[in-house]
Amino acid sequence: MSRAKSLAATALGFATILPAFAEEKGVAMPARPMFHLGPLPITNSMETSWVVAIVLIVIIRLAVGRPKLRPSRGQVMVENLVEGIFDLTSPIVGKRVARATFPLLVGLFTFILIQNWSGLFPGVGTVMMRDHATGEWMDFVRPANADLNMTLALAVVAMVSWLYFVVRYAGPKAIVADLFGNKAERSEVPLPLYLFLYVIFFGVGLIEIVSIMFRPISLSFRLFGNVFGGENLMHSMSAISPWGLPIVFYFLEMLIGLVQALVFTLLVSVYIGLICNHGDDAGHGSEAHH
Repeated sequence: MSRAKSLAATALGFATILPAFAEEKGVAMPARPMFHLGPLPITNSMETSWVVAIVLIVIIRLAVGRPKLRPSRGQVMVENLVEGIFDLTSPIVGKRVARATFPLLVGLFTFILIQNWSGLFPGVGTVMMRDHATGEWMDFVRPANADLNMTLALAVVAMVSWLYFVVRYAGPKAIVADLFGNKAERSEVPLPLYLFLYVIFFGVGLIEIVSIMFRPISLSFRLFGNVFGGENLMHSMSAISPWGLPIVFYFLEMLIGLVQALVFTLLVSVYIGLICNHGDDAGHGSEAHH
């Protein structure tokens, strides 16, 4: 009987969700595990990302349906988004790899944008529930990109994809030449200076490798910092004045969410284009991949 009461109390504790607002503390830095799948902890930010992703897929499928020559309003909206991202990133990455990289780039932009804006939905980051195992209040719903694990995972996916694209479409030889090659024109530089520039550009290449290694850190921390800071800003403004004042910052956070999604996507595009986009006539030994 005591075991049944304990199970009932635990279930009641996790099923009873109170709209407790934690303006004083804001959003906690670490994401809280809600339950475990084997050894894998499922956090509140992971739950939010899954729910938002599923809702996004369902909405797009319902909006587009079966593509028609005379598109519906939903199909027009999706097509405008797709064409807009393609037109924006194509000149950056280069025409040779524009179509190959497009699924990655449009996926990153759409996912990051919706996850950023998910923090503005009512209850996200403010609905709390008590963990009866520890007695602490914890976020029941937390924005996915307010968790450093999520933004780091996005950065790792982006950089692994970057490595794949540059190796396939530029080739190892072009990568080495881009990092360590002498960028000076032999006809315009005296021979002694031209040979010395090999040493200079080799050192620059080493610095570039270090900067490439830090790209996942810069990508993940920039996105996490802006979203996490925005969430705590909204908590602070709600504590000052629950009505009126937060509305201004809602629009500000919508703009920041859009800008951060664009920045992340454009930076990944630039990283790819720095090596792959050397002009459509420049053959890097990958003409067969057109």
